[in-house]
Formats: sequence, structure tokens, C-alpha cells
Amino acid sequence: MLVTIIVLAIVALLILLLMARMPVALSLGLSGAVGLAVLQGTTYTTNVLGSVPFSATASFSLTIIPMFILMGMLAMRARIAEHVFAIANHFVSRFPGGLGVATVMACAGFSAVSGSSIGTAATMSKLSVGEMRAYGYPAALATGIVAIAGTLGVIIPPSTFLVLYAIMTGESVAQMLAAGIIPGLLTAAGYITYILILGHRQIVRNDVGLADVVVEARAAAATAARGGAGEPAPVHSASVDAALHAAPTTGVVRQSYGLTARTLPWRGLVRLGVIFLIILGGMFSGVFTSTESAAIAAFVALLILLWEFRRAGVASLWSNVKGALLDTAQTTSMVFMILVGSSIFSTFLIAAHVPDTITTWIAGLDIPPLLTIGLLLLLLLPLGTALDEISVLIITIPIIYPVAMELGFDGVWLGLMIVKLTAIGMVTPPVGMTCFVVSGATGVPTETVFRGVLPLMSMDIIVSAVLFFVPAIVLWLPSLVAQTAG
Repeated sequence: MLVTIIVLAIVALLILLLMARMPVALSLGLSGAVGLAVLQGTTYTTNVLGSVPFSATASFSLTIIPMFILMGMLAMRARIAEHVFAIANHFVSRFPGGLGVATVMACAGFSAVSGSSIGTAATMSKLSVGEMRAYGYPAALATGIVAIAGTLGVIIPPSTFLVLYAIMTGESVAQMLAAGIIPGLLTAAGYITYILILGHRQIVRNDVGLADVVVEARAAAATAARGGAGEPAPVHSASVDAALHAAPTTGVVRQSYGLTARTLPWRGLVRLGVIFLIILGGMFSGVFTSTESAAIAAFVALLILLWEFRRAGVASLWSNVKGALLDTAQTTSMVFMILVGSSIFSTFLIAAHVPDTITTWIAGLDIPPLLTIGLLLLLLLPLGTALDEISVLIITIPIIYPVAMELGFDGVWLGLMIVKLTAIGMVTPPVGMTCFVVSGATGVPTETVFRGVLPLMSMDIIVSAVLFFVPAIVLWLPSLVAQTAG
């Protein structure tokens, strides 16, 4: 009983620290350290604080994370997203809600080389929100589409979340990345379906030119800069700052209007395909390991960036390369700080026997195993409203994974479901980091972005239910990877 009270008190402390706007990594580390000191004493706690930061990060397998982040930052600056959006817009803009559909398609394509929801959302906010506003999309719909489509970055490989789950549980990285392909495409198809059937009905005008909306957007941004009503809530995250800094403006995309299919920037689609082929083709064929694939893909992204800006001069070239390296360092530091803080908190939970207690309690319940896992997965949704997504992942995996293995569920399927529900948390108020990114990039109030996201979340719920009840959809490609590896 005393241990239960201590656990509840430490959880309350964590919530208070987060409400006080202390950085997530420090909140997790401090609350976990206090809990360990109360349970095990100061000597044990200092030993943990001295060893966990090293043991949690000094793993060669974790090098795949900064490699994927670097690849995404380089690809972001190499204008791949701009080119993919221009191509998608050319072919689908004539349909009702075509610009929204093009945005979802571009998000899905860019996710295949960025591995980051924040990077995808920041980039597409600059590229497509102004375009959609010009053609009559309400601010809520335009920003909601970008925010929720940005979450495809954590599902479609190379997803940092899927890699992190594989490293933490010992599952195959290649199989986890393969598991994200079909669910990611299904999710994108769900968003497109909503836009074509319901979303386009919200479009109220189509006679405003793009130049008008650029003026309108600049005025809104100026109002936000002066602290007006449109000012978004501040976002205190290194990864957000890096993504917003690297994201392009809409100016280049405007030049793509009027191009024929022959003169479209197909090089962007080819480059995307090359990087995606290196990442997945290398791993699936056994030519590269997952870490080698990430490093080679990052190097290819660097070559693409150098080629794209070869005529811009040495100063511009170095500025882009230097910016990508700095942004990578920022984001990687943030991820690893959260990894350390979450590991300390997880050590406290293990010391308090929380995973064992939950496993024993669930095993004694007279309910079907599928219902048990369903209830545990649903707990991710309220957690996502209070914690950032990486913290939710690191804290809950040591609890949910052993229970699922005890009940006989597949670890790859479980990982995909955890990441999928975590993605929903990325657009769920009040934290909803992706929504804050879109708000910061566009000057649209955060509450407006949240309002635009909520209807689209219904498609996420439907897709999640299908994946939950039909695991074969998730496991088909991983099974092919396992056969190839065998």
C-alpha cells in the first residue's frame, strides 16, 4: 500500500512539473530520482543517476536515430518536399479538395525520407497552407490537414519511433519499419477520403488569387509578431525550432503553377525514391544493416543537397549544410535527453514493481486477452494529452510489452499499434506538438488548428480499429522481410 502511495505521489509530481513548464526530460528525470530516493535511498539513487545516462544512450544501435534525423534535415533543405508537393498538386488539384489531397500525398512522400512528424508538419505548413487558404480553405481545415498528415512521419518508414521501439524491445528494426508501410498508406487514404467526401464542402470561395492570400498571410504573421490575437502558444522544443528554421517558404512552390507534366520537377520524386530504396531495399535485401542503411541514406541526401545548390555559390551551399548539421544536433540532443530522463523514470517504475504488479493484476482478470491489450493501448491516448510522444513511448513500452508477450501477441504488431496511437496523441490537445508546430509556422491560433484536426481524427480511429482487429494487415510485409532474412 505504501509503494502504491509513493508511485501516485511521484506521478502527481511529474504532472506538476510539466504544468510548471519544466522541460520534459528534466521533469521525468527529477521525478524519477525523487521516487528512487524515497524507495531505495540516496546511495542507490546516485548510482542510478551515474549509470543510467550512459547505459541508456551508449548503444551503437542508437546511432540510427541521428542518421535518420540528419537525412531528414538534409532532405528538407534539398527541396524534395517542394517538388513532391508540386507534382501531387498538378495531378489532383482539379478534384474537389484537390489541394488538401495533394498536401496529404506530399506529407506521405516526404515522410518516407524525413522520418519526422515535426519536420514534415513544419515543411508542409510553409508550402501548402497559404495555397489552400488562397483557394477558399478555412484556416481550421487547411492547418488541420497539415497537422494530422504530418503524423504520417512517425508511421511511414524511416520512423524514429518505430526504430526506438525496436531497439527497446529487441524486435527486428527492418520488420518494424516494414510494418509501418501499409498502415501509413491506409491512414493517408483515410485522410484523402475525408477531404474528398466531407472536407471539400467547407471550401467557401475560389475566386481569390494566390497573391491575395500571401498578403493576408503576411498581415496575420505581422499581427502575431506584435502579440495580436492570432499569436500561437509558444513551443519550447529544440526539434520544433530546428524544423521551423529549416522549412522553406511558399515562394518556390508558386513558381510550379502553370507547369506541364513534362516540365514538373520530377527530380524530386526520383530523389525521394532513391533514398527510400536505399533505406528499405538495402535492409530487406540484406545488403545493408539498418544502421548502415540510415548512414548511406544520409550521405545520399547530402549529395542531393550539394547538387541542388551547386549553382547557388559556396556561401549558400555551406549555409544549408551547416544549418542541417546544427538542426540535427539540436533535435538529436533533445531526443537523447528525453531518453535519459525517461530511462530514469522507468527505473523508478521497475524499482516500484509497477510492470510486474500490472502484469499480475491483468493476468488475474477474467477478460479476453484482446480486450486486455485494447484497454492498455487506449491508455496511451490520455497520456498523450499530458506528455510528449517520445516520453509516452519510453515509459509505456516496459509496461505494455511484457503483458502482451505474456498473453501471446506479436511484438511487431504491438509496436505498430503503440506508435499509431502515439501519433494520434501528437494532435490531441492540450500538448499536441504537431499542432503547435503548424501554428508557429503559419501564425494561425493553436485552438484553430486543434479544431481542424478533430474531424480528421475520426479516420485515425477507424484505421486504428481495422489494424487492431486485423493484425494480418500489419504483419504481411514484416513476414516477407523475415523470410528474406531467413
